[in-house]
Amino acid sequence: MGMSDARVSTAAAPGGWIAAAGLKRLASLKLTLVLLLLLGAGVIGHDPVTGGAAWLVAVPLLLGAVNLSAAVLTHPVFRQQTALLMFHVALLAIVVLVAAGRLTYLNGQLELAEGEVFKGELARSESGPWHRSLLERARFVNDGFTIRYEKGVRRAETRNTVRWLDDTGREQKGVIGDNEPLVRHGYRFYTSFNKGFAPVFIWHPAGGPPQRGSINLPSYPIHEYGQALEWTLPGTQIKLWTMLQFDEVLLDSDRVSQFRLPTRHTLVVRIGDARQELVPGERMVLPAGILVYERLSTWMGYTVFYDWTLPWLFVACLLAVASLAWHFWKKFAVQPWDR
Repeated sequence: MGMSDARVSTAAAPGGWIAAAGLKRLASLKLTLVLLLLLGAGVIGHDPVTGGAAWLVAVPLLLGAVNLSAAVLTHPVFRQQTALLMFHVALLAIVVLVAAGRLTYLNGQLELAEGEVFKGELARSESGPWHRSLLERARFVNDGFTIRYEKGVRRAETRNTVRWLDDTGREQKGVIGDNEPLVRHGYRFYTSFNKGFAPVFIWHPAGGPPQRGSINLPSYPIHEYGQALEWTLPGTQIKLWTMLQFDEVLLDSDRVSQFRLPTRHTLVVRIGDARQELVPGERMVLPAGILVYERLSTWMGYTVFYDWTLPWLFVACLLAVASLAWHFWKKFAVQPWDR
């Protein structure tokens, strides 16, 4: 038994040496430099519109986590200094969380008319390849907004009232803004500078039930002199060109003002060579049905953001700062600083 044990011990030694040598290579600072260069190239080449490109950032980060883990395992100084070990463990957590965040995040934009329900559809979005959308569960209603403008037409605070149903089915109400989000199922909805006017129509198709809907004219006041849009009547191939006309100065650059609807306005509707001006309540007779202009409303543009790693990143950063402070306190407390 003694001879057998000796043979087993001798045979196992080369394998352990190879594993240790492999760990040292993984912990190499040269490899760290290469991975940092790859990460820089990935950040430059990353196209957020295509989710697959997130791998250009995530892969160097994950390889960097392996490199850092190997360094922690192979350098005895980490086992001798607890504060330094905690700092590198926190740093490892940060690297892994950033990689995971790039693979699962979502950024998007949407527009909702006053009274419209968000049903999970985005106008534009970018996301990581591992993002699994739960936006259809994050429904809410835009109940309108107020925006204050400083002199010079500089946008100040935006207050947007929203409603939603909580997990128990009870209706909730709140006010959000550019810095105060509505948080639903991990998604954070913020108001944006993008907003404008929304004419509301009732379409009575021939032989079909009436439909109420609105169109979102270009953002105001950015496109103050371009309040026109071409759109298609639902269920038809009829294209309408629609323009909002009014003479009032809604946002005065010489005083503080608020976003509001014009007191008087007309809506110019054009189909081919036919042109008609409508005020609220008037109608336009078409071969396919009757279009009634009901009223002028507003729409708000939102940005939506999702990244489940942010709270954990905050905790990891706090741990890294605290452990590094502990390390340097122990280092410099050995002898007085005034020497």
